[in-house]
Amino acid sequence: MDYEKIKASVQICGINLWECSHTMEKMLTKFTKKNPPLVKSGDTVKVHIKVKEGNKERVQIFEGLVIAVKHGAGLNGTFTVRKISLGVGVERIFPLHSPRIVKVERVKQSKVRRSKLYFMRDLRGKNARLKELNREPQVWEEKDAEEELARIEAEKAKEAEAAAAKKAAEEAELEAKVKAVAGDRIHEDAEEVKEVEQGSSPDEKKAESTEEKADKAAGEESN
Repeated sequence: MDYEKIKASVQICGINLWECSHTMEKMLTKFTKKNPPLVKSGDTVKVHIKVKEGNKERVQIFEGLVIAVKHGAGLNGTFTVRKISLGVGVERIFPLHSPRIVKVERVKQSKVRRSKLYFMRDLRGKNARLKELNREPQVWEEKDAEEELARIEAEKAKEAEAAAAKKAAEEAELEAKVKAVAGDRIHEDAEEVKEVEQGSSPDEKKAESTEEKADKAAGEESN
């Protein structure tokens, strides 16, 4: 059987379906994680997400209850995590194979009878508690996840050191300015003391010059 002829013949509207299928397969292989987080509804998880802010990158942890898992474990798979923040319910939907997810930790697992726990949105306090199962915590992460986390932490430490060095330089500059101002003030005080020791203070000299001007003006008027 000539596969080249079959490849060329499988076309619709000028599009080679054989090549398209292989291209899709390559894309799926490229973006599919080898160790995706196989979480279930009722799991309490910590999702470590890479967040980019301008030129900076950091890891944000979102911890909450998995209330839904959709579309299986394929590339379209997602899971919804819900938590209570300052009395307000917050939900986030994460793609299973998102490159932004560095690591997923399952803290605990609860006993549930439904695959979708949307009823948790209407429960508060003790009513929102689920029966916990005795299961060991589990972690899902990619091969280079630890290196990625270490790199981000190193960048954060480097930025902190740069900020500390900048602050120290600003404080040193401010201290130098304060010393310069204090030195000028000391010099002025020394000049005043010297003038006082010589017999007259600046205020006295000023008063004397004012009196001399007044006497001179009075003499001119009398003439």
